[in-house]
Amino acid sequence: MVGTVLLVIHIAAGSVALPTAIIALITAKGGTYHIRAGRVYAIAMTVIFVTALPLAILGSNLFLALIALFSFYLVFAGWRFARNRHGHAQPIDWAAVAVMGLTGLGMWSYGAVLLLSGSAQWVTMVVFGSIAVALSAVDARFHTGRRASGKQRITRHLTNMLAGTIATVTAVLVVNVETDPVWLAWILPTIVITPLIVWWNVRIGRETPG
Repeated sequence: MVGTVLLVIHIAAGSVALPTAIIALITAKGGTYHIRAGRVYAIAMTVIFVTALPLAILGSNLFLALIALFSFYLVFAGWRFARNRHGHAQPIDWAAVAVMGLTGLGMWSYGAVLLLSGSAQWVTMVVFGSIAVALSAVDARFHTGRRASGKQRITRHLTNMLAGTIATVTAVLVVNVETDPVWLAWILPTIVITPLIVWWNVRIGRETPG
């Protein structure tokens, strides 16, 4: 019964997260609709995380637990960069970076276990683990140098939030589409949307005053 209730809440939050992510993406950055949609999206992703962890524990699903930690960091870090205009990292920011880095290492380790067991999902764990380690290292560098202000703050906010959007799209794709190999549905949104993240970072770097 507990698992069923959590699953219903989890799915409902996911149904809210995807459209609000799209609204935040297509509306004017910094505008009222963008801010409101972003807040609802962040809340929905938090609910997804809070329900995903107990579901993973109930189902003894380490894969889901790692994905939940990974996805939540993206949105949490994106939200923190939006709020922290002066670039001074707080203990909670450092704790989040540490958890993300450890999650990435955990993904690599679990990927090795899956590879040895013959599961094709080792590809997903290695790819996401690499992203987790890279993002945690980049965010830590910005925190250390107090560089997350002006253009840099906006690009870090953008990068993490768009990566969180990738996680949301991935969840919808995985639930509704079967692919062969199985890891393709997990990796495809990252392949498609990552160039958009790079392009948007370059655009902001050129157009946004520091």
